Amino acid sequence: MQMNEKTICFDLEGPLSPQDNAYEVMKLMGEEGAAIFEVISRYDDLISLEGREGYEPGDTLALIVPFFLLHDITEDDIRAVSARAKIVEGAEYLFKKLQAENWDIYIISTSYEQHAHNIGRRLGVPEDHIRCTKLDLTKRKQRLQESVFPVLENAQEEILMLYSDLDSDSTDRIVNRLDELFFQQLPELGVDVFSTRVIGGERKAEAIREIAHEKGIALRDVIAVGDSITDYKMLNEVATHDGVAVVFNGNEYAVPYANVGLASGDIRFLYLVCEAFERGGKDAAMDRVTKWENNRGEFEENPVNIPDSAITADIKDFVTTKKGETPFPYFHNLERADERTKEEIITIHKQVRMLVREDAGKLG
Repeated sequence: MQMNEKTICFDLEGPLSPQDNAYEVMKLMGEEGAAIFEVISRYDDLISLEGREGYEPGDTLALIVPFFLLHDITEDDIRAVSARAKIVEGAEYLFKKLQAENWDIYIISTSYEQHAHNIGRRLGVPEDHIRCTKLDLTKRKQRLQESVFPVLENAQEEILMLYSDLDSDSTDRIVNRLDELFFQQLPELGVDVFSTRVIGGERKAEAIREIAHEKGIALRDVIAVGDSITDYKMLNEVATHDGVAVVFNGNEYAVPYANVGLASGDIRFLYLVCEAFERGGKDAAMDRVTKWENNRGEFEENPVNIPDSAITADIKDFVTTKKGETPFPYFHNLERADERTKEEIITIHKQVRMLVREDAGKLG
C-alpha cells in the first residue's frame, strides 16, 4: 500500500468525542431544550428509516436551527459548549500513531463547523480535512420574519407534550405534528430549514467518495469509522467496495452495515486494525479481528501471552498494565455474523456506548 493510500475517515461524535454537541447546545434552553431535541431526534430516525426522499439521517441539525434563533443561541454559544467536550479515551494516542506513520486522516461529521473544527484542531486534523455542517446563525436571524416566533413558541409547547409520551406509541403524532411544522408552517413563512445542509446519511457517503476521487484511490484503500444512523450509508459504501468499515460502539442502525465491530471504552485498539490494514490490506485486517474475536477470553485472562502477531508492543503493555482497571475490547468480524449473532453484538455495543457516551448514547 503506497503512502498516499493510507486513508482513514472518522465520524466525530462517538468515535472521537462522546459529546453530542447539538444536544448540549439545546440544553442551554434548560430541560425543555433537551426534551425538544430528543423528540426531533426521534422524528429524524423515523422519517430516515421510512426512506423519505430528500431527507437524510442527521438532518436533526437543520431542524433545530429555528429553535436556536427563537432562543437567541449564537455561534459563540456552540463554540463554548464545544470547548467543554471530552476526547474519547485513546483517540490522542491513535491519532499521534497514525500521523507519525503518514496516514491521511479525515473527519466526516454532521457536527456544526464550530464544533468539528475545535475537535479537529485538538487532534491535529486541519480544517481542509474536515467535512462538516456549515452554520451561520447571524445571517439566518437577519432574514427571519417576526411572525415566525409565535409559530415556533406554539410548536415548542406541543413538542414538550409529545415528549411526555415519548416512550409510548406516539410515533404517528410526532411525525404528523413535525411534518406540519417543518414542511408546511415554516416554509409558508419563508423559512427553509433545509438550507442548512447537514453532512449526514448519503452526504457522508458522497464525501468519502469525493475524498477517494481527489486522492486517486479506490474505496478498498479506505478505512471508515462510524457509530450511528448518520454513518450507515458511509459504512455501507466502504464495506461494499471491499474497504474496511468499522462500527465503534455502534447502535442497531450502524452495526449491520459495517464489516468490523469494535466495542471499547478506548479507541486506541483501532490501531491494531489500521496496522494490519497497512501491512496486508483488508484481508490482514479481517484476520486480526477474527483472531481477537475467537480468542478474546484467553487474551483478556492473560494479556501478556497475546501473540505478537495479534498486537503491538505498546498496546500489549497497555492492556497488561490496565488489566482489571479498564473494560477489555470486543472485536467482531461482522461479515461472518448471522442475524442472531448481530443482535448479540448490538447488545454489547449498546452497553459500551452508554458507558462512553452517557446521555448522548440514547440518541440515534
